[in-house]
Amino acid sequence: MAAGLGLGFLAVLVIVLWISSPYPDSGPGGALHLAAGLWLLAHGTDLVRYETLSGVPAPVGMTPLLLVALPVLLMRRAARLGSACGDGSDGDEVLPASAVFSAVTCGYLAVGSLATVYAAGGPMPADPLSAAWHVPLVAVLAAAGGVWVAKGRPLGPLPEWVPKGVRRAVARPRYALALRSGAAGALVLLGGGVLLVGASLAWHGAEVQGTFLALTGVWSGRFAVLLLALALIPNAMVWGAAYALGPGFALGAGATVTPLGFEGSAALPLPRFPLLSALPPQGPGSPVTWAVGVIPVAAGLAVGWFAVRRAREVSYGETALTAGLGSMVCGLLTAGLAGAASGPLGSRELARFGPVWWQAGGAAAAWTLAVAVPLAVAVHAWRNRPAAGTGDEWHAPGTRELRWETLRRAAGAPLVPDRAPVAAPAPVPPVRPQPQPQPNPVPVPEPDPEPEPDPVPTPIPDPVPATPVAPPVLPVSGARVLSRRRPPL
Repeated sequence: MAAGLGLGFLAVLVIVLWISSPYPDSGPGGALHLAAGLWLLAHGTDLVRYETLSGVPAPVGMTPLLLVALPVLLMRRAARLGSACGDGSDGDEVLPASAVFSAVTCGYLAVGSLATVYAAGGPMPADPLSAAWHVPLVAVLAAAGGVWVAKGRPLGPLPEWVPKGVRRAVARPRYALALRSGAAGALVLLGGGVLLVGASLAWHGAEVQGTFLALTGVWSGRFAVLLLALALIPNAMVWGAAYALGPGFALGAGATVTPLGFEGSAALPLPRFPLLSALPPQGPGSPVTWAVGVIPVAAGLAVGWFAVRRAREVSYGETALTAGLGSMVCGLLTAGLAGAASGPLGSRELARFGPVWWQAGGAAAAWTLAVAVPLAVAVHAWRNRPAAGTGDEWHAPGTRELRWETLRRAAGAPLVPDRAPVAAPAPVPPVRPQPQPQPNPVPVPEPDPEPEPDPVPTPIPDPVPATPVAPPVLPVSGARVLSRRRPPL
């Protein structure tokens, strides 16, 4: 179902563009073959373009990352709905996660194999070896995510077949903090890449507009170019992040764009495309391009801030280790994104297009490690500083917490024991009080009696007729109420 929806969406889009084109190159069969090739390209599969000026087949391996969201979301939704079908609410049998995962994945791979065979007869067939591992990889990851969400996102312990040492190590809180801080650093890098791309497009607005209008003169062609540019925006984000990190990105075999300069593009035949028109000018760098170093510094600050635990018993070495692990996670995420956002766009000069994954990942790890570790240690020291002030320092919150922590460590046991069921104490017989001797009373002289006052006549009130009081009505349950009959006249 998910594979059919993805193929159908791309087929409808390609057919609409083919119908609106004033000069279609092939019939509807060629458009459907191209749609199948684009669906495989959305999974990361390399396509092969045979119609070139030199006659040499040219690979097309750069995947628009926004296009990847289509199969991933559909596959994830199919796995989630399949897991929620038999939830046991109406007496239905609960489907195990393994069964749902296997069924959804096998069906998706069957459609993917048929699409690979069908796309082989089109203008841009898919590379069979590339499709053999890209399509299963995307299907497995998306299906696993959908089943995990349907089962309530469980984060329990690892299975028993995992070594005990590994399970204990993963259960430590430092790894969860490292993942969170590394993800925060990667998001900051991507946000900086978005700012760079937007600022460059605005700075080179005239060149971008001229390139967009010069590519084609019909509205259907311009609409297709606009869709392709939007699909490549996530790729441009990753390229901007790699540019800010320092290694930059390649625009062919001998051209590299870095903040220090843009060299080797004089003889490079770059394709005319709006996003490529926003590149910095050729030549050495300037203070404006050097200022992009603020982005990796901000990423390192994010990693260091999120790597600090609020518990006071954490040592400085543990905090520094957590920040270092977060930097490694940020580097791995950046390397994966750089590898997915790059690829060849042709042969010879265009064989290398985009950032190099290991250079971008290494630069991200180095930048964040240099900034995150000192910041994390400084934040840890600031949060655990003793309370300062001129007032009552004995009852200050920081001093009180340190005092209780010292007492707990000296006692070797928690000061507040756990609440455990305590056996009831044995009954103690009551103790009767012993009678004590009373002292002899001392005679007290009686006071003289006071003279009685003269009696005052009390007025007698007038007799009031007694009001008949009705007897109380008791509640009766289960009695029938009869209508009152009138007496005969």
